[in-house]
Amino acid sequence: MDPILLAWLRAQLGATTDEQDLAARYTRLGRARPVAAEVLAERRAALLAEPLRMTVDGVVTIDQSNNLAGLERQLAGLAELIAPDDPAAGEASVDLVTAPLIPHRRGR
Repeated sequence: MDPILLAWLRAQLGATTDEQDLAARYTRLGRARPVAAEVLAERRAALLAEPLRMTVDGVVTIDQSNNLAGLERQLAGLAELIAPDDPAAGEASVDLVTAPLIPHRRGR
């Protein structure tokens, strides 16, 4: 993976994110933005799998709802960021077009 892409991904996801995991995801997904979105979505799902708020009366209160809101804002804001591997404005992109092949009968 390109060092510029890795730096961008670490800026979005944190410096402690595993480089091999990011490289494997990038190989599978092909672009940096979907990699960041997938990691953030997994973090969001992990927060939702646990109770967001837990209180032990008089001892401790743990509230993860602000963390969840922050992840959701980060996921929403990801669409507005420019990734290093995004195509430049006006740059031609490759479009895949499919068409059904219909056999043509020959006239006699």
